[in-house]
Parts: sequence; C-alpha cells; structure tokens
Amino acid sequence: MKAREVYEQIRNQRSKFSLRIGLTLLVSLYIIICVLIAFCAWLLLGGYLIKIDSNLLLILNLIGSSLLIGFIVAGFLSKWFFIPVNNLRQGMGEIADGHFDTRLCTEADFKEIRELYSGFNLMAQELQSTEMLQTDFVSNVSHEFKTPINAIEGYSTLLQGCENLDEDQKQYVDKILFNTKRLSTLVGNILLLSTVENQDIQSNQTRFRLDEQIRQTIVALEPAWTEKSVQFDVDMESITYICNENLMHHVWSNLIGNAIKFGPFGGEIKIRLTKQKEGILFTVEDNGPGLSEEAKKHLFDKFYQADSSHKQEGNGLGLALVKRIVAIVGGEVFAENIKTGGCRFTVKLKA
Repeated sequence: MKAREVYEQIRNQRSKFSLRIGLTLLVSLYIIICVLIAFCAWLLLGGYLIKIDSNLLLILNLIGSSLLIGFIVAGFLSKWFFIPVNNLRQGMGEIADGHFDTRLCTEADFKEIRELYSGFNLMAQELQSTEMLQTDFVSNVSHEFKTPINAIEGYSTLLQGCENLDEDQKQYVDKILFNTKRLSTLVGNILLLSTVENQDIQSNQTRFRLDEQIRQTIVALEPAWTEKSVQFDVDMESITYICNENLMHHVWSNLIGNAIKFGPFGGEIKIRLTKQKEGILFTVEDNGPGLSEEAKKHLFDKFYQADSSHKQEGNGLGLALVKRIVAIVGGEVFAENIKTGGCRFTVKLKA
C-alpha cells in the first residue's frame, strides 16, 4: 500500500482513545493507586486510633475530592502537554494536502519542540522549492514545445492538400497530424493546469448562462457522439452564473467528453442542471462499465488513466483540470457508480 493511501486510511479512522485521553487516564490511574495505597496504609497503621464508623464518610469524601481534582489537573496538563503535538499534526496534514507554504512557529518553551518545528519548516521549505522548480520546468518546457509543434502541425496540414501523394504518404501525413494534435493538446493542458494550480481566486469573471454554455459544449462534441451513435437526455434549468467562462468550458467539455468516450456504442448520456437552496447541481451520467475501486482513488490525479484502452485518446490531465477549476470557483466534484450500471459525475457550485 502506498504512503498516501496509508495516510488517508489512518486519518479517516475513528479512534475511541486519543493520546491525550490516554495520558489523562494514566495520570488519573496513578492518582487512584496513590490514594488507595495511602488509605490502606492508614487502615493498617493508624486506623485503630480513630473510630472508623464516625470518620469513614469523611475519608471517602476526601478520596472522592482528590480523585476529582486529579482528573481535572490531569486533563489540563494533558491538553497543555499535547498542544505542540496537535500543531505538528495539523501542519503535517496541510503538507499532505499539498500546501507546502505551511510553517510552524518555532518560539516554543522547550528546546526539543523548537528543534522539531525547525525541522518541519525546513522540510516544508525544501518541498515548496522542489514543487516550484518542477512547476517552472514544466511550464517553460511546455512553452518551448508549443512553437515547434505548431510548425509541424501547420506543415502537415499543408501536405494533406498535396495531390501528388500516394496512399501510403497520405497515411503517414495523417498520422503525423494526428499525433501533433495530441501533443498540442497535451502541452495546452499542461500550461493550463500549471496556471490554475497557482491560482486561488477567479480572474476575468463574466455573467453568462450555464445551461447555454453546456449546450454549446454538446454541439461542439458532435463529431464524437455522432460517431458512436450516442443519444442525449438533457434537462437543464435556465441559470445565470458569474465566473471565468473559459475555465468553466473546460469542465463541461472534459466531463461530457469522458461520458462519450467511455460509454458504449449507441448508449445514452443523461445531463441535468438544477438550482437548489445550497447551490447549483450538475450531473452527467453514462451507461458504460463504471469505475473500479482503484480508479476512484486516483481519478483526479494528474496523468492517471483508468482505462488503458483509451490512452491514445487522452493524456490523463482532463479530470485533474476539472477538479482544480471547480475548486477555484468554490465548488466540488466527485464521481460514483450507478447501481443500474454506468458512472455519474456530479459538480456542485455555489449559488
């Protein structure tokens, strides 16, 4: 099992006893044992000097009060003692979620805590530097790829119009053009993903109709769904939305395109868009084979493709783009299998 999966599994586990509760119980047990030993010693050594029947109630009250005070003191001590541990746990959770700019305050009372926090900050700084280097490298290399790929694609398009090519040469030109388009799409997605990953707020916001944009997306994908004889069942409310229109187009294009790609020949795709009290709900359903449990875990990871038979049709960046774009506009996206067969993608947007 991978480290990420182990981390998610442990984080989602529910435990009856935390470390703090364990320390509280341990200290309280220690206090109980001390009180019992003292009481037994009193009975053995000095109990005969005092009438037990008249003082037993007083002794029991003293024991009860001592235990109550002990529990309270142990609870406060454990809370104070585990504050640094909780801070470190929260910081590690932020790092695991990809927030490498997380830092912990090193102004602690204990030397060990200061050293631990300093080591954590150093680790986070190195991870952030590595992430920035990787992002800059991918972005710069993608920019450099863009120009020669466009040149190859342009010359290949010109060669397609030549009349003196034989059948084999035409086939070679078609393959060159097909693969250069794939490369061009890949580079474009990498650049877009690099941009949105470093973006926390929306830019270029406009007011537009979500239902009209989704209809335009369906029309734009006509060659794909016509080739597979796909039927659409569309029911959308008229909804006006304010955000980056170009970014939202990538969301609908990827989700509907995947439904066409992974659905069966002659299948049906259901699309719903409704406005609810808590926000806007969009769903797209296909009647394909559905998702495996492994695919659900990595569905929104970069370059992950659940179905290897469709690798030539994509690059594994579409759903990663969808997840990041939806997060920027303050929404969420998730996938689930349908009991009757197929898969459903749901996008929830704030009203």
